[in-house]
Amino acid sequence: MIESSRLSRAAKLGLDGASTIFVSPISFYEISQKARLGKWPAISPLIEELPNLLVHQGAKAARLEPEICLRAGLMDWAHRDPFDRLLAATALHFKLSIVSADSAFDGIVARVW
Repeated sequence: MIESSRLSRAAKLGLDGASTIFVSPISFYEISQKARLGKWPAISPLIEELPNLLVHQGAKAARLEPEICLRAGLMDWAHRDPFDRLLAATALHFKLSIVSADSAFDGIVARVW
């Protein structure tokens, strides 16, 4: 999902021309956890609407399959964050680039940002 304040950045990245934008279900978990812990209070009022916003923005939720979870656990990658491992495994499984500012993904998946 792309916040409206970042739409111009997304356009520069070429995401406007993407045929489909997928969002990992793990992103929903991570967002809601940050809201619950008070680390992202501004998102709290939108939590319940996130699935609808995803559809409204023309994106789709990627499927989280057992093969993805196994791949995340077995990946030869020193990075230990389970969320990032699942995001990377999802991108690899579906042969997609990942949109992230986090350089930890470099060398593991194709990263756009």
